[in-house]
Amino acid sequence: MHGKLTRTFVLFAMIGLQSILSRATPGQFPPSGPPQGDNTNPDIPSAQKKDMEKKANEQRHADLKRDTDKLLQLSTELKQYVDKSNENILSVDVVRKAEEIEKLAHSVKVKMKGDN
Repeated sequence: MHGKLTRTFVLFAMIGLQSILSRATPGQFPPSGPPQGDNTNPDIPSAQKKDMEKKANEQRHADLKRDTDKLLQLSTELKQYVDKSNENILSVDVVRKAEEIEKLAHSVKVKMKGDN
C-alpha cells in the first residue's frame, strides 16, 4: 500500500510540474529582488532597470528548469527504490529521497511565486 501511495505522489508531482512548466513562458515569472514600482531609485535609469529585471527573470527561469530537471531525476530514483522494496521493507534511502524531493519542490514553488 505504501508503495502505491509513493508512486501516486511521484506521478502527481511530475504531472503537476510538467503542466506548470508547459504553460509558462520566461516572461510569466515575476521578477526577483525588491518590490517593483515606479523607478524609485533615480540612480538607475529605467532602461537599465528593465534590463536587470529581464536578466533576473531569465536566471530564475534557468534555475526553475534546472530544479525541475533535478526533481524528475529524484522522482525517478525514488520510484526505483520503491520498486525494489516490498510492503514490509521501507528503506531509509526512500525516506531521504522523498524528503529531498519535498525540499526541492518547495524551493521550486517559492521561485515560481517570486518570493525568494
